[in-house]
Amino acid sequence: MSGIEVDYRGKKLSEEVKVHEHGFVKLLDIMGSDEEVENAARISYGEGTRKSSETRSLIRYLMRHRPTSPFEMGSVSFHIKLPIFIMRQLVRHRTANLNEASLRYSEAIDEYYVPDTFQNQSISNKQGRTDVEVENRGEVKFVIENIFKNTINIYHNLLDWGLARELARTILPVSNYTEVVWKIDLHNFFHFYKLRSSPHAQQEIRDYANIMYELFKPHFPICCEAFEDYNLNAETFSAEEMKIIRDMIKHSLDFNDSKIVEDLHIMTNTEFNLSTRERKEFIEKLI
Repeated sequence: MSGIEVDYRGKKLSEEVKVHEHGFVKLLDIMGSDEEVENAARISYGEGTRKSSETRSLIRYLMRHRPTSPFEMGSVSFHIKLPIFIMRQLVRHRTANLNEASLRYSEAIDEYYVPDTFQNQSISNKQGRTDVEVENRGEVKFVIENIFKNTINIYHNLLDWGLARELARTILPVSNYTEVVWKIDLHNFFHFYKLRSSPHAQQEIRDYANIMYELFKPHFPICCEAFEDYNLNAETFSAEEMKIIRDMIKHSLDFNDSKIVEDLHIMTNTEFNLSTRERKEFIEKLI
């Protein structure tokens, strides 16, 4: 489906969406649609025989109850230019397919990532940073930039001296840019996005993940709506936490179970955008 005329902030799918100074994300291909997810669940084909409301109802049911195979029938692929240290976070998602530009066949890109800000290491979060920048910001930036410039010069000197590319690349830093083609199915893309868009994820991978999701979303609007409602913006409670919630409801209302059910039916029917089935399942979970 390459060449589709769908804009994302003025960019067409055949164009690159810039990330940071040197990186980009480009949507290469989309396989499937909301209707094909529905057809996979129904094991039937009959385009035009279902109403869009029925497609939405089934997809939301699938997302709530977690049968994942229908969402594995569609896929998305991207061409991404990114620093090596961010690419390594993509590799962690082992259900995706990835092909990276080889530094055995070609020379490295003479571009590297330098952060816009230089925060202190967090004491409470061993893998994160604070909101406060280091005091010697200018010195830190100078050192980082000079290390890379010197490394790139040495890399090209090694190549000029005849050293094999596969050996010369061993000195390159993880801030060096690389390019990959990355393909993943819908179910695992949703999992990727929830993890990598989280406030707990590194800011740089969040920047890439957000653009990837926005490029993808117009092609699966109903699936994305269900994902956002039941997964991305939802919370999961343990059995003990559910006991606490049930007790809070009973004590705050001071009614018997039948009265609570009646009140919940009235409230969820008038104040919130829940279907009849969703309302029934919600009340069953609480009671």
